[in-house]
Amino acid sequence: MNQTAGTAVILGLARQGKALARFYAERGVRVIVSDSRSAEILQPAMADLADLGLEYVLGGHPLRLLDGCAVLCPSGGVPLDLPIVQEAISRGIRLSNDAQEFLALCPAPTVGITGSAGKTTTTTLVGKMLDASGFVTWVGGNIGNPLITDLAEIVPTDRVVMELSSFQLELVTTSPHIAGVLNITPNHLDRHGTMDAYIAAKRHIVAHQTGTDVVVLGYDEPNARALAAATPAELRYFSGRTDVAAGAFLRGARLMLRRDGDEVAVVERGDVRLRGFHNVMNVLAAIALADSAGATLEGMRGAIAAFTGVPHRLEPVRQLRGTLWINDSIATAPERVLAALDSFDEPLVLLAGGRDKDLPWERLAARVVERVRLLVLFGEAAPLIEEHVATARRVARCSGEPGNLECVVRAGTLQSAVEIAAKRALPGDVVLLSPGGTSFDAFSDFAERGMRFCEWVNQL
Repeated sequence: MNQTAGTAVILGLARQGKALARFYAERGVRVIVSDSRSAEILQPAMADLADLGLEYVLGGHPLRLLDGCAVLCPSGGVPLDLPIVQEAISRGIRLSNDAQEFLALCPAPTVGITGSAGKTTTTTLVGKMLDASGFVTWVGGNIGNPLITDLAEIVPTDRVVMELSSFQLELVTTSPHIAGVLNITPNHLDRHGTMDAYIAAKRHIVAHQTGTDVVVLGYDEPNARALAAATPAELRYFSGRTDVAAGAFLRGARLMLRRDGDEVAVVERGDVRLRGFHNVMNVLAAIALADSAGATLEGMRGAIAAFTGVPHRLEPVRQLRGTLWINDSIATAPERVLAALDSFDEPLVLLAGGRDKDLPWERLAARVVERVRLLVLFGEAAPLIEEHVATARRVARCSGEPGNLECVVRAGTLQSAVEIAAKRALPGDVVLLSPGGTSFDAFSDFAERGMRFCEWVNQL
């Protein structure tokens, strides 16, 4: 699209929609924002954009918005099966989003990172590694700041680290210079419908690369590793199980880096200050990605030594009467809860629930029976999780290995779950909020859920 011609129609006035509206308006494009919510609810966001002269169509997405539309931009939470999106496709109207516009125009090398799990931790750590290596570094995308708001300030010598969700990737037609795919396990199936469709969305991060680009893939996860066939870029890997020809891997207690046939020990496993083997994998991925973007060994080592994690990911909240409280609100899929459970040796009180994403719960249910002492359920997914755990308990008893689960309690709300856990936790327990579901049944996002959890815990 000629940035000064036609109308940009933006569906959804959330964080990414706001950033994209400003981006287009400041370039002289007529912008219409359409949101299913009311003006009363959207007033704070509309006030932030009051200087731009935007047009608003609220309460729905009428097809007349497509008349004169040059580009339709669904925000991340807007499903692509909406009638207006399907009609736009049938009319040949271009679809885009903030990630695509940024990738197409960014003058600096961009590290794009996706995965079903671990991408926030890895993105944050890569940013710190590059910053410690002396680069002016911009970090954002699906986390923090939509990078399109910083585009005018970025210069070619900078480095950009961008977390990319499957929702963003399903519309991109430009791949980052350095792409990282950590893993692809079941997630967001309520949106994508099938694993094939979910993998197809993730594939876009490498589908438009060239032979001068680099891709870093999780070697140990088959779906990520298989994307090697989808790109002509230089292949690098990270692995916790085997030496890789190029990339990062775990050898004994050392995190190794291999490039151009040479290898070097970056850090010892004991230097990683994050709990869990999954975080060792995230650090390995960060090493391979940051090295590909020009980070120094000293920068990587210093960043790893100082890095204690990101908010809402296995975040210690407080010690109370001999019990450690942990906020893992960012765990919005059963796979992430499994990783959290495996990060502790102590007896566990697990707070789980939220809204299901049509994901498989069987493996987690079996692990809960084996590993958790008390399970406290909250939110819309509580009955579903309870049903899976009941089935897993029956299977465990029949096998003669009943596990450690003493009790399952239905709390209703997260605040009630905190109160129940506070009454029933024992000295030496870890009380772990690791929901497995999204926050959208009760909160705006996982960050709000995590902040409210911390507030309630600190009020105990």
